[in-house]
Amino acid sequence: MFQGLHVCVLGLLIWAFLPFYILFRHLNVPKSILVVNHEIVNSQTTISQTENPKPNCLEVFPFINATTSLKNASDSCDGRYIYIHDLPSRFNKDLVKERKRFNEPCMFANDGFGSALKDTNCVLPDNGWYATDHFNLDYIFHKRMEKYECLTNDSSMATAIFVPFYAGLDASKYFSGYNISVRDAASLDLVDWLQKRDEWKVLNGKDHFLVGGRPSWDYCRWHDKDTDWGNKFLTLPAAKNMSTLSVESSTSNSFAVPYPSYFHPSKDSEVFDWQDKMMKIERKWLFSFAGFARPNDPESIRRLLINQCQNSSGGKYLKILSPSSVMNVFKRSNFCLQPKGDSFTRRSTYDSILAGCIPVFFHQDSFYTQYTWHVKMNYLDYSVFIPEDDIRKNVSIEKRLNRIDPMKIKMMRKEVIDLIPKIIYARYKLESLKDAFDVSVEAIISKVKQLRKH
Repeated sequence: MFQGLHVCVLGLLIWAFLPFYILFRHLNVPKSILVVNHEIVNSQTTISQTENPKPNCLEVFPFINATTSLKNASDSCDGRYIYIHDLPSRFNKDLVKERKRFNEPCMFANDGFGSALKDTNCVLPDNGWYATDHFNLDYIFHKRMEKYECLTNDSSMATAIFVPFYAGLDASKYFSGYNISVRDAASLDLVDWLQKRDEWKVLNGKDHFLVGGRPSWDYCRWHDKDTDWGNKFLTLPAAKNMSTLSVESSTSNSFAVPYPSYFHPSKDSEVFDWQDKMMKIERKWLFSFAGFARPNDPESIRRLLINQCQNSSGGKYLKILSPSSVMNVFKRSNFCLQPKGDSFTRRSTYDSILAGCIPVFFHQDSFYTQYTWHVKMNYLDYSVFIPEDDIRKNVSIEKRLNRIDPMKIKMMRKEVIDLIPKIIYARYKLESLKDAFDVSVEAIISKVKQLRKH
């Protein structure tokens, strides 16, 4: 009984003096000690959390920043960051070294634009013009991407992932005389390498993109026969998740981008000066064609076009295809004939646009179904379409073009010249204009963002 009484008395005393103790601690304990105690509490809390850990979102999903927008108004690159995979050299640098060693050392000069064009008999300006190989976009795009203003070394910050695999150079290395196992080796090796990366696992590669500098037919083989053309890169399940930019598209996961032409300016003024010159130049020929016949292709209409050029007082046929000769003829022609080449599209289309020459197409897939990112959809405002069958029926190109009102031709030429900035690849980012590189990157970023919304 006495022990119980003692306990009760002790409890009452503690309860009575507790408020005074709290007041004393609040008024007299130095702030430094309070801070220390606060840190101790945080430390104890951390220890407690460590003992019973909760899943860390970044550990479970290490690239969460890539699938969200930081919405940082002070960061001009917010939502535009790109991460470049550091691929083994066999996928890019070694392909360039081999090409240089055997036959084309100048192809890769000036970041892939080729040797500078000089002494062109005043046909072209001295600055910004290069002898560019139109199938070198793999290398050109990679070099420009290395200068992109919103690169990041933190892949969790990237909106899109660039894969610098030179698919076009790899495909062209094995066009003939090789079995399919040799042709497909690099493609299979690349896919295997990518699928092991953490970056790939975020969206199973759907935020990845690469550039193939040739028509996608060259890496779109559907059957495993040695007699079939090209390799099967674009038909691989993993490759179908990525976006492939090609100068001609033939699959749902490939997107057409312009062929590189000869003009690669370094500043806006070079573009404006050229556009102004092309609007004012006198054009002496109604239409022209630069190219060769295809005697081994019974479906080709090229020989028929050449005949019409040669038999018309307003037509001009050119078979010496140097940069200066092509541009000299095109910039003095109102219309430039653009039939199918080895594939549906051809680089000459971009040479004609660059020269302010209104392109004439004979097949829908030569342009209208291709370059939807870079050109306006009102195609007939800046081009003419004549079906191939009309040419086979001997329809006169001269008569068809002469029906177009001169004022309409002038309006069409302006539309063509307005396209120039978006179909050229500048050496550096221009001050106010968006070139083909800028348009392509923006389209990829937009595509990935839309994908992540779903």
